Amino acid sequence: MHLHRIPWPADVLASLGEVRVRMRVTLSYFIEPKPGQRGKSQRYRYASHGLRFDVKTAAESEEEFLVRINLALREEDEEPSFSRSDSREWTIGPQSRNRGSIHSDVWVGSAADLASKDAVAVYPVIGWWRDPKRVDRCERSVRYALVVSIESDAAEVEIEGVTVPVDFYTEVVNAIEVSNEIEIIGM
Repeated sequence: MHLHRIPWPADVLASLGEVRVRMRVTLSYFIEPKPGQRGKSQRYRYASHGLRFDVKTAAESEEEFLVRINLALREEDEEPSFSRSDSREWTIGPQSRNRGSIHSDVWVGSAADLASKDAVAVYPVIGWWRDPKRVDRCERSVRYALVVSIESDAAEVEIEGVTVPVDFYTEVVNAIEVSNEIEIIGM
């Protein structure tokens, strides 16, 4: 599992309070198909592997988030269909966005809540690569693209009687230059 810490401008977002913002998360990866097995005996036999993403909720600590992801990975069918997190605040929802190899969804909420949603986990789900006959596959790395963007309809906000422009771009670029960190967590 990879844990990506998002360099939000947390102080800017927190100062916006209840201003509505949108966060789009898109995960894209390539699967190695096994067409002869599509839907024949098991639903996990077509794709070599699958990836999913989940975002830390505003109400949970990083430790609680990791526990929730670990529990999702251990569900009986071995492919968590959706997270029991803040799924009502997502446009598509975790259950529907997890089809195919491009997963994209939009979260809509307050800027204050987004300020503490500062981590995205990308984790694997099963596929034919775990078949014991395919020993050479389980050690291969998987490349993926993860894009997270935020936007707001508010061009300006009033903070303590002063009108200031909303500028996420500059804040995020400055934070990225300071820290670009990915943590790999074994399960």
